[in-house]
Amino acid sequence: MSHNSGDTGGEDRGQGPDEEFFRKLFGEAFGEKSDQDKDEDPKPDSGPSIGFTGTPGSGSSSDKADQGGFPGIPGFDPSQLPFAADPAMMQQIMGQVQAMFSAMQNQEDGETVNWDIVESAALAVISEDDPAVSPAEAKQIDDALRLAEMWLNEATSFEALGQIGQGLTRRQWIQQTFESWKVLTEPVAEAVGRALGSVVRQQLNDDGAGLPEELKSMLPPGAAEQVAGTMERMGGVAFGAQVGQAIGELAREVHSGSDIGLPMAGQSMGLLPANIRDFGSGLQVEHEEILLYLALREAARIRLFARAPWLEDDLFNAVAQYAAGIHINMERIEEAAQSMDPSDPAAMEAVFGDGLFRQDRTPMQEAALRRIETTLALVEGWVDDVVAQAGAHLPSIEKLRETTNRRRATGGPAEDAFAALVGLELRPRRLRDAAALWAHLRETAGIEGRDDVWAHPDVQPEEQDLDDPSGFFSRREEREAQSASMDEALRKLLDGDYESGTDTDGPQDGPGGESR
Repeated sequence: MSHNSGDTGGEDRGQGPDEEFFRKLFGEAFGEKSDQDKDEDPKPDSGPSIGFTGTPGSGSSSDKADQGGFPGIPGFDPSQLPFAADPAMMQQIMGQVQAMFSAMQNQEDGETVNWDIVESAALAVISEDDPAVSPAEAKQIDDALRLAEMWLNEATSFEALGQIGQGLTRRQWIQQTFESWKVLTEPVAEAVGRALGSVVRQQLNDDGAGLPEELKSMLPPGAAEQVAGTMERMGGVAFGAQVGQAIGELAREVHSGSDIGLPMAGQSMGLLPANIRDFGSGLQVEHEEILLYLALREAARIRLFARAPWLEDDLFNAVAQYAAGIHINMERIEEAAQSMDPSDPAAMEAVFGDGLFRQDRTPMQEAALRRIETTLALVEGWVDDVVAQAGAHLPSIEKLRETTNRRRATGGPAEDAFAALVGLELRPRRLRDAAALWAHLRETAGIEGRDDVWAHPDVQPEEQDLDDPSGFFSRREEREAQSASMDEALRKLLDGDYESGTDTDGPQDGPGGESR
């Protein structure tokens, strides 16, 4: 949001108009007032509230007049807040409010979400629960990935990449995957911020309908854009912070850089030993066997994305196509605009969850969603078939396959939270059908025939192929013929010799024998 120079007093103190606006809105939550400010404040406990409640101030009721309090709530005593007796809680709340304000001030013009705050929120989730990777663990992971690569050479025609495996902490996983998370979530985060700003702008332009009377009398002309822009940024920051928390929770559950079915950390192989230990507890399977099984899955998935380079772009483009059509539940946003409480940031963040997105999908979204789910199922099904062959002599291979496939198909709490936030589940719902298809192709066409199916995106298996694996090759020939026919028609069109279907050897006679 661009800044104007309408308030010189705020500028003289090194503050922008946004900060001066927030000072008027929130009392002294963002710093001390000057003596001049105090003299000009005839009613410190009244003024605009725009639906905000609570006072992130401090002190006793005897000096309330010096606090400013929250405008619009006469007689409010911050000492009566349930957390007022806890200085640590007060400090934490003030820190959250001021961090939100600072994030808004540091955003670049046109940027709805401050991604530094998103990353900081993700890292904060695991800050006290992120064991370091010991040298012994790092070597064990590298050894497991090297052995996995050797075994995979017998189970797939895709060649190894010759990489050194990494042992990742949760923090390293967040940092290495963050740019991919940004690509996946940015369209939704921006849509939420714009929707919030739109609601506030509409309220202000509609004669202030729904706003407190105190605010109507104090808002100057043209305030709609400033307030709406500020609220848009606040919504973007709050939503982004919650996305960051969801990413942080996912960092506690994932096993590798590509565990959600996308190469989130690029084409590098990495495993998270802390999460693998948690996964193995209660399975009654040796840790070394679990580690090797998950190393096989990671190495196989990275080989696939490296040898079918179009696949990564196809998935990310489908996600972007789906996100572009997301509709925000405006009633939910109105609820946020009317009930935001800066003394309780979690209350605002709670709005950005279940019910945020309208359930009606456009035909384009439905097509994108089917494409995402089918492609993810094909990826995970291929990995399952390859790993089942490569690790056939592992004693607990079937138990590990069943546990892992069930986990991928159903997800966990962190994955549910992330799906609620972005309106999209990255789950291979037909994983078992896809695995059966790849097994059929391997049995009928061999390993090379199975892997060759990834050669081109235009002839990839479709939902119908998951229903009827035996008819895949005949349907593929039809798709290849159609693709070749379209390519030939396009070539003729570009070369200028496309035949329109009319006889160009001589004039054509129309009705009555007349030439046309």
